[in-house]
Amino acid sequence: MEILSLPGQAAKGKVWLVGAGPGDVELLTLKAWRILKTADAVLYDALVSQDILALIPKDAEKIAVGKRAGKHSAAQDEINQLLVTKAYTRKNVVRLKGGDPFIFGRGGEELQTLVEAGVEFEVVPGITAASGTSAYAGIPLTHRDHAQGVTFITGHCQLESRPMDWQGYANPNNTLVVYMGILNAGIIRQGLVDAGRSPDTPVAIVSKATTKEQRRFIGRLGELEQLAADPELQMPALMIIGEVVALSDTLHWFNPEAVESSHASDEQTQSVSVSPRR
Repeated sequence: MEILSLPGQAAKGKVWLVGAGPGDVELLTLKAWRILKTADAVLYDALVSQDILALIPKDAEKIAVGKRAGKHSAAQDEINQLLVTKAYTRKNVVRLKGGDPFIFGRGGEELQTLVEAGVEFEVVPGITAASGTSAYAGIPLTHRDHAQGVTFITGHCQLESRPMDWQGYANPNNTLVVYMGILNAGIIRQGLVDAGRSPDTPVAIVSKATTKEQRRFIGRLGELEQLAADPELQMPALMIIGEVVALSDTLHWFNPEAVESSHASDEQTQSVSVSPRR
């Protein structure tokens, strides 16, 4: 798709590519918060939490362009065109993405479009889903005794021109983090086991990480399909595969119920009115 701009005119605005983090509003960076509060238009993904969306100014234009498996609300070409169009008609345009925009967020593709259209931009990184999820699930991605490296992959398993490197992913000294892999859990399990990774390798699927709805589904690689098929599993969800998952029972600190209680307490505190002293 050819991106259309306005010949002879310069874009009046700037696009801010902002990472919203994994969900918890308090994990949003100070810079992301500052930029979001001054936005004139916000194009946001489906993975951005409601608490973060609530920070968008009421008079800002809000456009949902989120993409989820089987539920794409906007094609990438359409999103690219929207970014350029809004930059010609708005001052501060925010492209808000869950996690970090440069890790499986197609941020690079969108910036290439802006460069071609002559649109000014800036990137505000966010806490990626992998680090946020693992931290809130009590799973260190690396550990001197269990994992000397970590690999992030997407679980689409559909690119014939770039086949999955199962042999590399099956390294027992590495942690494997799989984004968007729930629908292909069986393919992932089979690929890793066939490449030599033990079916007894600990695995975790973490659902709605860092939020009050977070759930952990802990098991072994050999039962990955069963974990992914759990009726209580809600999207978004991330897979973590490796020996470090065994540490989750002792290092797990996050209590989702406490988040709800804390938010309720905050709301009560904010609603208290103080009479002036006489």
